[in-house]
Amino acid sequence: MSAPRSSGAPTLTLLTRPECGLCEEMRTALQALGRRAALPPITIVDVDSDTQLQRRYGLKIPVLLLGATLVCSQRLDAGELLRLLGRP
Repeated sequence: MSAPRSSGAPTLTLLTRPECGLCEEMRTALQALGRRAALPPITIVDVDSDTQLQRRYGLKIPVLLLGATLVCSQRLDAGELLRLLGRP
């Protein structure tokens, strides 16, 4: 995968790395938020699977993208995600 693609409908991409504690924390936080608010489908991508992603985000993981827009890194910013999705 070279870069997250936008196909009209918003998609969430969580860039992670195996054995990353912060990545697991963000995934858990996203699951909890998804129980309270409707979220787009989430695709989990190993940042090391693509050299461009690794160069751009490798030291910032986990990284959450909405389409090509950076939502947050390292910790889930639920308020920012909901703002970008146009939800209160």
